[in-house]
Amino acid sequence: MESGDLRVFQAVAIEGSITRAAAKLGYVQSNVTARIRQLEEDLNTVLFHRHNRGMTLTSGGKALLDYAGKILGLLEEATRAVTSSTEPRGPLAIGSTQSCAAVRLPALLARYHRQYPDVALSLSTGHSSQVLEKVLRYEVDGAFLSGPVPHDEVVAIPAFDETLALVSEAAMADLADAAEKPILVFTDGCHYRSVLEEWLRNNAWKTPQIMEFGTLEAIIGGVAAGLGITLLPCSIVAQSAAAGAVRTHFDAKLRHAIRTNFVMRKDAYVSRPLQLFLDELSASRLLDREVAT
Repeated sequence: MESGDLRVFQAVAIEGSITRAAAKLGYVQSNVTARIRQLEEDLNTVLFHRHNRGMTLTSGGKALLDYAGKILGLLEEATRAVTSSTEPRGPLAIGSTQSCAAVRLPALLARYHRQYPDVALSLSTGHSSQVLEKVLRYEVDGAFLSGPVPHDEVVAIPAFDETLALVSEAAMADLADAAEKPILVFTDGCHYRSVLEEWLRNNAWKTPQIMEFGTLEAIIGGVAAGLGITLLPCSIVAQSAAAGAVRTHFDAKLRHAIRTNFVMRKDAYVSRPLQLFLDELSASRLLDREVAT
């Protein structure tokens, strides 16, 4: 079993398709198919279930994927260690929800980049469930997620504390007027959406019309135009509220405090760029506490 075989296997496992994996790797499909078959023969184990929708991992395949992530991470770190200078370099892939990426991360990533310019930072965003899946599939080194992360394969490191508020058009002074309004949310899998739906149930309001949007900007714009209400951290809508575009509301039945964590796989290899990022995140959290007090 060679590292090249593990890279092919990892790509097929992540993409769920020989065709997509071949395109990602720049290989012909027959080459990818042959290497997967050879790997299965070498291990005397079926690694994938083949079906019309693509390929999914068997239990043996899932076990190998965990080891592949560790082995390939170590190989990349070893290469950087012997070929680079004393300055940290190499890739650092971060995931995040859109709301956190919009407000909390720009300053943090800018400080990190100023200190370690040779590290190739990348940031991908999505809804909570999508971002968590990227962590589990080793597609990112870690990710920022709001609320609890009930998964035994990850560890959650406290990052930011947020205050949630219901958000309406600026003209809506009484929150009771929102009872007939649609709720504007991301697709299912967003933690803020689940908190908002819990609040609606606690208020015994009738099931509202749900309007799903793909971007944070579209949600805030729709709320400002009077299309409906939403739930977001105060830090996200502070500028819009100050400009008079939206209004924030608080309710005793609403869970206002929420924590954003930096989530990593428990078995993730902590490279030097990642460790330095964790150090920067810790320093940033301490600074926020000092400012708050």
